Amino acid sequence: DVTEIREAFATGLIDGVTTNPTLIMKSGRHPEQVYQDLKDLGVTDISMEVVGDAETMIKDGRRLHAKFGDCATIKVPCTPDGLLACNTLSKELIRVNVTLIFSTAQAILAAKAGATYVSPFIGRLEDNSHSGVEVTRSIVDVYKKHNIYTEVLAASIRDVAKVTLAFWNGAHICTLPPKVFHKMYDHVL
Repeated sequence: DVTEIREAFATGLIDGVTTNPTLIMKSGRHPEQVYQDLKDLGVTDISMEVVGDAETMIKDGRRLHAKFGDCATIKVPCTPDGLLACNTLSKELIRVNVTLIFSTAQAILAAKAGATYVSPFIGRLEDNSHSGVEVTRSIVDVYKKHNIYTEVLAASIRDVAKVTLAFWNGAHICTLPPKVFHKMYDHVL
């Protein structure tokens, strides 16, 4: 919802936007029009998801980077094809966000593939009786021990407490719905 993003971005507190083409299309819009709208707002880091086999993701990643320039971060899944695409695109100095991270082992593979960001899915982990913030902490600790510069982008965050816990456990970035962002201003006192 570009209107919601515009309002949040106007605060000066938003560094980037991660998108989901399936959800964009359900809203009746074309993903690339939304990317352009976000770029026109001044968003300098937009995670643009690609899908398919490695060859398709590489081709689409290159095309999106050529079309949207340095604001394009290509979002790939943590699968063998996604990691191959990450490796290829990162060698071409295209930022890559490896998403659907559910373990530290996956985050290690993504960093080795050259990911700019890894996105552990806190909410989905919690839905399946795993501590998403503990996975985040573990990833951060491993990266620190080995001087890995891949940033940890905590994703699938559904409440303000998880934002705080994600940062407390070392996440560099949190991606969250606008309603959670706006709730961060609130406090019972």
